[in-house]
Amino acid sequence: MLPVLRRSIFGLGFVLASLVSAEAALADSFGAISYSPETGATGWSHSWDNRRKAERVAQENCYANADDCRVAIWFNNACGAVAVGDDGGWGSAWAYNSRGAQRAAVAQCSRYSDGCRVVRWQCSGAR
Repeated sequence: MLPVLRRSIFGLGFVLASLVSAEAALADSFGAISYSPETGATGWSHSWDNRRKAERVAQENCYANADDCRVAIWFNNACGAVAVGDDGGWGSAWAYNSRGAQRAAVAQCSRYSDGCRVVRWQCSGAR
């Protein structure tokens, strides 16, 4: 009976270790995209542990090229995208993969403008 107990304890330890690894893999990873409607400049960030830092880094990166930057989208364990139309209208969106974020951003932009195209997409973490 003792060998069975050892196997059970070992099995329980393996399950607990797996759960801890899964929890670490699900840690928050924030990103953001900042956009300047005046110049079209963008700034982005990824893999930050909080939203505030992700937004600040994206803003700083955008401000290097423009004065009117605004956070267009932030995302957590996901991807974000910004799309711009022919007449300057724009839209942004997030999704759990880059393709979904890009499609959603173009759809959002198309509500305001024609000829929308993605000007920036970014994922937080390894996506």
